[in-house]
Amino acid sequence: MNLNLSASLNIFKLIAKPSLCLPHATVATFDDLPVPLDTAFSRPDRKVDIRAVVLDKDDCFAWPEKNEVYDKYKVAYCLFPMPLSDLPILSICYCLQRFAALRAAYPGRRLLIVSNTAGATSYDVSGKLATEVEKATGVTVLPHQTKKPGCGQEIMSYFREHPETGVTHPAQIAIVGDRLATDMMLANMMGSYGVWVKDGVVPHQQKSIFSRVERKIAPFLTSRGYSAPDPVSPFE
Repeated sequence: MNLNLSASLNIFKLIAKPSLCLPHATVATFDDLPVPLDTAFSRPDRKVDIRAVVLDKDDCFAWPEKNEVYDKYKVAYCLFPMPLSDLPILSICYCLQRFAALRAAYPGRRLLIVSNTAGATSYDVSGKLATEVEKATGVTVLPHQTKKPGCGQEIMSYFREHPETGVTHPAQIAIVGDRLATDMMLANMMGSYGVWVKDGVVPHQQKSIFSRVERKIAPFLTSRGYSAPDPVSPFE
């Protein structure tokens, strides 16, 4: 059983401030993410500088309990005739799909996977799942003791340990995930920007009851005037 004590404890913060679970931007699926992500948050009165991206795994870019990128989000290959000199040849066109596009825009340690399964030391005790995800994606998986939404300090510690990412403030990080009560609450609690992947990979009727309820909570809160708070760092 994958219990989440962090989410249970932080529910009281959510009751006191419901806007903590709201995203700064919403997309239907991972394939709809704008790259670079700055464009999802920028507006005339605010310039956003996203230097790193934190990705959720399950029902975000991967099927739950699977450790590879969902097929649709991988690199696609297409063959088409193209003349070179006077000879037609078959050339390979690398069509960057969303996951590969993110890796290109946020190379190296600027792209990080933070999951409540792979890398969560209370669940992935041996680190086997994290190793499998890293092998399948080429992206680092953060080992973390506290599950989302309470692992903001561990995420910031990671980026401080890797100054080559250019991250000096949590507002330079975008959190991408399918859950309001974990991913989006993490973003708001740590002073980052959140992108909610509303529909994800799993069909609606197969989602957990918590995930289905969240799809009603977001429009309910926004209809009553709530919105995601502007990022403010709790670490300063």
